[in-house]
Amino acid sequence: MICTIEHALVPGTFDPITYGHIDVVRRARRLFPRVTVAVAESIGKNGSGPVFSLDERVALAREALAGTPGVEVEPFCGLLVDFAHQLGAGAVVKGLRAMTDFEYELQQADLNYRLDSELESIFVMSAPQYGYISSSVVRQISSFGGDVSALVPPNVVEALRARFS
Repeated sequence: MICTIEHALVPGTFDPITYGHIDVVRRARRLFPRVTVAVAESIGKNGSGPVFSLDERVALAREALAGTPGVEVEPFCGLLVDFAHQLGAGAVVKGLRAMTDFEYELQQADLNYRLDSELESIFVMSAPQYGYISSSVVRQISSFGGDVSALVPPNVVEALRARFS
């Protein structure tokens, strides 16, 4: 019996959304008819909270992905598997830049499998031009007044300037 998955999640903190994230979302959309970008609350990520609030991160992602058919952006808190159930999503798509990403994402996928063995984990390798981009690098460069316009969409450039000026 062949089953298809109609809806996938692309989860993350997106603090802020980058061109690397957008590449993963667009590639996920080529695989699935419907994709939800699941913006995690992530109050305590890496020992401190995100630079942008959950509402700001959702708004930035929605604007950056506006006009991308079949893609919606939604906030969530709690377990990803619960959010997937709530939305009826059957897969989680994550982008991988390096082996260190793989190790972390494999741990998350294993935990998600233990919570819901029907929720598939799909990994896509970053396109070479985005492999070095991370939200933390974007925030750091921006905090020192550096130009991040090649790394993030224009709406994010403006939000970062406003935050760090």
